[in-house]
Amino acid sequence: MILITGANGQLGTAVVQNLLKKTSANQIAALVRDESKASALREQGVDIRVGNYDDTASLNNAMQGIETVLLIAGTDEENRLRQHQNVVNAAKKAGVQCVAYTSRSLKDRNTLANKLMEGHFQTEDYIKGCGLNYALFRNALYMDTIPQFVGEKVLDTGIYFPTGQGRVPFALRSEMGEAIANALLESGCDNRIYNLTGSESYSFDDVAATLSDLSGKAVAYTPIEKSAFEAKMKERSVPEMMIERVTGFLTDIKNGQEEEVSPDLENLLGRKPASLREGLKILFNL
Repeated sequence: MILITGANGQLGTAVVQNLLKKTSANQIAALVRDESKASALREQGVDIRVGNYDDTASLNNAMQGIETVLLIAGTDEENRLRQHQNVVNAAKKAGVQCVAYTSRSLKDRNTLANKLMEGHFQTEDYIKGCGLNYALFRNALYMDTIPQFVGEKVLDTGIYFPTGQGRVPFALRSEMGEAIANALLESGCDNRIYNLTGSESYSFDDVAATLSDLSGKAVAYTPIEKSAFEAKMKERSVPEMMIERVTGFLTDIKNGQEEEVSPDLENLLGRKPASLREGLKILFNL
């Protein structure tokens, strides 16, 4: 049986729904924090297990009868590592055979501007050291986040980021969920690292040009300095901690941390993943 943690989240939902297409529901368990939000999964025959990353007793109970657990990265960045260790410890205690984890595809952990990303690599280290078989899914940035990055008025305002000509092989979250499900069913845990990226990397110049083409409006990308970007965020009363996180994230894009392209996603899907144009057409309803 495969246990998917964070199963009510967007990536977790994508993984579960793709598993259901290829294997029996009685082989799938879902760890959720709120059972009331898992009624649709229960109706599909998925075994619902209630718990969270901070509650070790609930994690111990959730692992019973599980062969493989997919640990979907927690969103509490400050406590992420400890929470992930709780899940891995519970899996090992219960005799789980395989731990899979959704990490991040970044070039060099030692030169990251966004230090919060280090928690992903520390989790990888912990999993590798636990003695269980593993599969690590290093995901590129979701293409789905582009509307959030550029804002809902981007077709009128354009894009102003301190990302220079940094490139990102964006991929749709739904296709990553499909690929992860395929890997869990077909390859299992063979101590492998998958880099799930799009087949091509794109700059925000490319994003702007594609939005222009799709919308018929002239959307420009203007690279700006980090200090100017921070000043604009301060004008909007964005908290200092959030400014630091966002600028660190965008600086990593500028520095090429996100640029590497891998064939793993295409191989697991058995087709080319959605291009930037195909994805933006869906995401912006254009």
